Amino acid sequence: MVQDLYVLMITAAVVSIVFKFLKQPVVLGYIVAGVLVGPHLFGETLVNEENVKAWGDIGVLFVLFCIGLEFRLKNLISSGKVAAVGALTIILGMMLLGYWVGQDAELDMVNSLFLAGMLCMSSTTIVMKAIDEAGMKKERFVKGATSILIVEDVVAVVLMVLLSSIAIRHQFESAELAGKVIDLAITLAAWFICGILIIPTLIRKIKKHLNDETLIILALGLCLGMVLTAEEAGFSSALGAFVMGSILAETVESHRIEKLMTPLKNVFAAIFFISVGMLINPASLAEYWVSIAYVSLVIIVGMILFGTLGCWWGGQTMRDSMLTSFSFVQIGEFSFIIASLGTNLGVLNSLIYPIIVASSVVTTFLTPYIMKAALPCYTFLYNHASAGLRSKIDQREQRVAEAETATPSGDTNSFAEKVRHAVRNTFITKRLVNLFIKNMSAHDENA
Repeated sequence: MVQDLYVLMITAAVVSIVFKFLKQPVVLGYIVAGVLVGPHLFGETLVNEENVKAWGDIGVLFVLFCIGLEFRLKNLISSGKVAAVGALTIILGMMLLGYWVGQDAELDMVNSLFLAGMLCMSSTTIVMKAIDEAGMKKERFVKGATSILIVEDVVAVVLMVLLSSIAIRHQFESAELAGKVIDLAITLAAWFICGILIIPTLIRKIKKHLNDETLIILALGLCLGMVLTAEEAGFSSALGAFVMGSILAETVESHRIEKLMTPLKNVFAAIFFISVGMLINPASLAEYWVSIAYVSLVIIVGMILFGTLGCWWGGQTMRDSMLTSFSFVQIGEFSFIIASLGTNLGVLNSLIYPIIVASSVVTTFLTPYIMKAALPCYTFLYNHASAGLRSKIDQREQRVAEAETATPSGDTNSFAEKVRHAVRNTFITKRLVNLFIKNMSAHDENA
C-alpha cells in the first residue's frame, strides 16, 4: 500500500509539474499519470487497482464535502428556479438525445435507456475542479451551476431506481419510483432540519475547546457518519458527504474547516483523477475512435445547447448561462455507476462500457479548453444576434444586476439561525396557545 502511494504521488507530481510548465490544467496531468501507471500501456499495472479505486472513492467524498462547505442552503433556495429548470432541461434533453443515439446504433430499448442515463449528467467533481483551476470561483454563474449539479445528484438517485426497475421487469413501476422520491424528500428534510438545529449550536458551545486537530477530526467524523447514514438509507454516499458539508457551512467554523480540509481534498482528488486515467485503454481508443468521437461530440454539443437554454429559461443572464453550459461538457463518475449497474444486472452491451469510459476521459480532457471558449462564443453571439435578441439579453442582464443590488444588507442572520428561530417561535406559540386554552377552561369552570 505504501509502495502504491509512492508510485502514485511521484508520478502525479512529475506529470503535473510538466503540465504546469506547459500551462495546461493539472487535472489532465493526473489523468495522464493514471494512464502511465495503469494496466494497459505497459501490459501490467504498477499499483494495486483496488487500492487506487478505494482511495479515489474517498477523494470524491472529500471533494463533495468541501463543495458543501463552500455552498450555502440559502444559495440553493435563492437559485431554486435556475436549479430546477436548468437541471431538468439538461437531464430530459440529454436523455432524449442519448436514447436517439442508442436507437441509431441499433441498441435495444434497455441499452438505449442506460446509454441515455450515462450521458445526461455532468461530473460535480470535474466541474468544480475545472472552475477552481480557471480562477472563476467568485464568478456569479458558479452559484447557479452548483445548484444545478446538486439537483442532478438528487435526481440521479431516482434515475437509478427507474433504470433498475426497467432492466429487471422491462416495464416502468410508477409506485416504486414515487415511493423512492417521497423517501428521498423526507430523508433530506430530516437531515437538514436536525443538522441545522443541532450541529451549529453544538459547535458554537464547544468552540473554545476546538483546536485545528480536534476540529478536523470532528468534521471528518460527521462527514463519514452522514455518508454511512446515506448508504443505509439507500442513497448515494456522495450525497451524504455533500449534505454534511452544507450543514457545517452554517456553523461559525465553516471557513476554518474548509481551510483545514483543502490539503486533504487535493491529495485524494488527485488520486480520483488518476483512477479515471487508469481506466483508459489506448487500444480501445484506437479500435472505437469513431464511436468515441461521436459520443463525445454529442455530449459537448448537447450539454452546451440544453445547458444554455435551461439556465436562460431559469432566469440567468446569457453570459452566465453560457459559462455554466460550457463547464458542463463532460460526463463523470455517475456514468460509471450507471454502467456498473447495467453490467451487474446483465443487461448492458459489452461495447458500451469502454466507449463511455473513453468519452468521459476525452470530455474531461477538453473541459478546460471549452470553458475558455465560453466568453468568446458569448461575445460572438451577442455581436451577431438580432436586435430583438440583443435587447432581451440586455434586459435580463439589467434585471439580474438590479436584483443583486436590491438584496437587503441588514439581514445578517445565517440560514441556520433563521430556521432555529422559526422552530423556537413555533414551540413558544404552541405553549402560549395551550396556556390560553388552559386559562379559558379554568375560567369556564369557575363561572
